[in-house]
Amino acid sequence: MTEEKKSIIKCDLVSLAGFAAVCAAALWKLIAAAVLGEAVNFITAAAVSLLAALLGLVAWRGRVPALWAAVCAGSIVLASCVNYGGWGEEFSCIVWAAVSGACAVAGTALQIFERAKPRRGFLVPLVAFALAAVFCLGSWAGHASAARGREGAAGHELWQVSARYDTQACPQPGRVEELAYETRAYAADGHAVTKRAYVYLPYGYTEEERYDILYLLHGTGDDEAYWLVEYGYNKTMLDNLIYHGDIRPVIVVTPTWYVEGVCEDDPDALTYSFKDELKNDLIPAVEGTYSTYAQSCSREDLIASRDRRAFAGLSRGAATTWHSAYCGALEYFSMFGAFSGMLTPQEEFAPTQAGEQAEYEIQYLYNTSGAFDFLLSEHWRGFARLLASEPRLVWGKNCSFDVFPMVYHHMESWHIALYNALQLFFPAA
Repeated sequence: MTEEKKSIIKCDLVSLAGFAAVCAAALWKLIAAAVLGEAVNFITAAAVSLLAALLGLVAWRGRVPALWAAVCAGSIVLASCVNYGGWGEEFSCIVWAAVSGACAVAGTALQIFERAKPRRGFLVPLVAFALAAVFCLGSWAGHASAARGREGAAGHELWQVSARYDTQACPQPGRVEELAYETRAYAADGHAVTKRAYVYLPYGYTEEERYDILYLLHGTGDDEAYWLVEYGYNKTMLDNLIYHGDIRPVIVVTPTWYVEGVCEDDPDALTYSFKDELKNDLIPAVEGTYSTYAQSCSREDLIASRDRRAFAGLSRGAATTWHSAYCGALEYFSMFGAFSGMLTPQEEFAPTQAGEQAEYEIQYLYNTSGAFDFLLSEHWRGFARLLASEPRLVWGKNCSFDVFPMVYHHMESWHIALYNALQLFFPAA
């Protein structure tokens, strides 16, 4: 065997090893998605795996190891999205990034040192990669663009909220007010605390009318301004949904589950203690100030009006929805939205399925996640366990789980979730 032939084999073996490793990680990703059993997640995993494998095949068959750098860059971007909270959820992205990065460096160095020339064998896999990329990315862009440009009445959405609702200024906008209220540090020593919530009031709000109400929570690291002030297009969307007659006029309250200086090293404790603040302080402060279907803030009147009251949250706010609203205040709420999160052990739902709690109907339980959300697997499995044990929940009737394509743990996902939830909870008469 000539020295030139040996050099070529060295270069090819590097890319072949990389291609095999990428395919193995892709297979693992597909098996995990298949076991999870969620269709959008599986289709997304298949598309991403196909593109990574085909580009690796081009690098190997064409003897162009520099192309591995593209696989590495894409994998790093994907890993940073999917593994938003850590590096343990989807190691396939990490494997792709590490292997392709090593192949790009080692393969290119060998190619230069050994003077190995590229070959024409890459044409077929290159065409296959180009076609797959055009189909996958084009399909996503087409669906997203169609949803974004959709005219007419609102409806259930998976891709994008129509620009008609969140970018066009509403001729009859509601207003957002600040509400200060007194509460206590229930997760600590119970000392007095003054907190703030934002309250959205629909256009034409009057004390003479009664309104449905949604309590809406942020996630880790954010505060009460997150939903309606920091991301003001949520408020614009609310305005337009009401203005166009897609939902009933509704009051939206965005508090914070944080208590300054309390449980800074254990935020999960606050997701449980919030139920005391919610029932003892927040609801009386809000519904004692604004006109809702509760005749008064007595326990009896709040229970009587529960079918007009919803609670939702994102990420750790979704955990608070489970811990403090669903498990901690089921008598006050009949509609729940969990956006990207379910950290509640199954045994904690048992008290809601016994005694007085078991008599409260659940109007709707809406779950969502992004296809690239690092909490998708845990949320999907937790919801499946609850669905199997809770006779009040019937899939497709009063509960559902939406997975939004091509989005991760970000407001892009939660914006669509809120859009759908408002229509599910407060449909126009």
